[in-house]
Amino acid sequence: MSTTRVLETTGSGDAGKPLALALVASHADVKPFVRKDAADTYVVPVQVPALKKRKSGADGLDTRRKEPEELAEREVKEKIERERRAKRIEESKNIVLTEDESLPQAKKTKIRHLEHLRGQRVFVSGWVHRLHSHEDSMVIVLRDGTGYLQCALSGKVAQTYAALTLTLESSVQLHGVLQVVPESKTAPGGHELSVDFWKVLGAAPGGDDALADKLNEKCDQSVLADMRHLVLRGETASAVLKLRAALLASARTSLVSHNLLEVTPQCLLQTQVEGGATHFELDYYGQRAFLTRSSQFYLETCLPSLGDVFCVQESFRVEQAHTRRHLSEYTHLEAELAFITFDDLMSHIETIICETIDRLLANPATAALIKQLSPDFTAPSRPFLRMPYIDAIQWLNAHGIQREAADADGNAILDAAGNTEMVAHAVGDDIGEAAERRMTDILGVPVFLHSFPAAMKAFYMKRLPAQDGAAHVLTESCDLLVPGVGEIAGGSMRMTGQEELLAALETQESVDVSSCYWFTDQRKYGTCEHGGYGVGVERFLAWVANRHTVRECSLYPRWPGRVTP
Repeated sequence: MSTTRVLETTGSGDAGKPLALALVASHADVKPFVRKDAADTYVVPVQVPALKKRKSGADGLDTRRKEPEELAEREVKEKIERERRAKRIEESKNIVLTEDESLPQAKKTKIRHLEHLRGQRVFVSGWVHRLHSHEDSMVIVLRDGTGYLQCALSGKVAQTYAALTLTLESSVQLHGVLQVVPESKTAPGGHELSVDFWKVLGAAPGGDDALADKLNEKCDQSVLADMRHLVLRGETASAVLKLRAALLASARTSLVSHNLLEVTPQCLLQTQVEGGATHFELDYYGQRAFLTRSSQFYLETCLPSLGDVFCVQESFRVEQAHTRRHLSEYTHLEAELAFITFDDLMSHIETIICETIDRLLANPATAALIKQLSPDFTAPSRPFLRMPYIDAIQWLNAHGIQREAADADGNAILDAAGNTEMVAHAVGDDIGEAAERRMTDILGVPVFLHSFPAAMKAFYMKRLPAQDGAAHVLTESCDLLVPGVGEIAGGSMRMTGQEELLAALETQESVDVSSCYWFTDQRKYGTCEHGGYGVGVERFLAWVANRHTVRECSLYPRWPGRVTP
């Protein structure tokens, strides 16, 4: 076997003039050695990985030498393309597109109604959702709020100035014959518009002001919130809001089918309930007024005259909660029912929730939205699990789910390292958001937590008879928890005795009991067993649509610090 010497400079391969690379040995029976410079000795054999590394280095050097040449070549090509495009655009100004009067008159329609108009000439207006341009043709995916339509333009209609300068989000009107796409191709709705005439109604900007440059996956959440009006044009955001509308319609249908009447309570109140710290206060013609946190009290006044009632109303809450399930303004679906038991109440809530979902899944359009947003969502099985609060505390501790330690003022207790201490749950503790989510994620099914201690709940909730030796008085109250979100609904039976209710009201800070006469009079003039509940619509929707935060489930969400746009 011969020996080949290698130096990182050029040479002939003998001891005096080493070769630049050992690669010459790859085709001969030679043993390569290498040294860094002429003063070194050949003591380190070149291994195969090293050879590959040196070859890679040489290739990289060669690539770097080519980069300036390739860059210059690319710039030349781009310049030629710019000049060619500029020439095409200039020539396109001479192309005038007119509608062929010999064609059948186009029928105005919306995208959702196109299925029954196949083979006919129609015209549709909307916004350019997607755009694919080629040399002599282009494809537009049109959006009109009711659906998406693929539109094919070719020949003269694709060579006008408007066609060559068309931008995303421009509003356009397209005329043509609706044709079924071949089985080998796909298109929204299974059809495509073959365009013979079209016009731009409102051109959207391009360049730095183009929508695609303003909104992308790298945008900060605050930017997305500022640009919410444009975010809504996206497929996901619009699908969530369409599903929201369907969910509300389905819930209303269920409630009405169970003989509940919809009413519209006022949002402005003069009476503070449950204390004023969590109410938004405003000046109402020189008087103190508040935005409602709940329409419950107004609903209670309707029972003797209207029977069981419900409302879909905005509720407002002052709370410095920056979580994924809290909003300062949210849509509250509330109901109140007379002459029922606590068991009746929970069964009713379960029925409304399940019927609402069943109706959504039975409708092809809304089922498609759910499939798009939450492919794995299925209707919950019934009956829902029911777990007393005290059992839930034991369950959390048995599963090692702890809570943050806090002092009497609610401040976190820190350990020596400055971290929040975690402790076991005890009866009387509020079950926090994190614990709720872990519980429901482990259980994997909706669950009613019920019979909470009175000290944890609102003053008007019905108390259960005190048990001998029990440390806490419990209430006929419940929270409905679902996987991925936690609590989506809460309800209770109400106090029926006037004296008991007045005594409970006296314990509320900043509440003028005399101003609540219209509420306490319900117990004075023919009281009855009654109860009610409230469902957070955004939370309900977040569960069905698999949204990470309820902020995605509101048209223009409001949370602490956010009141725009």
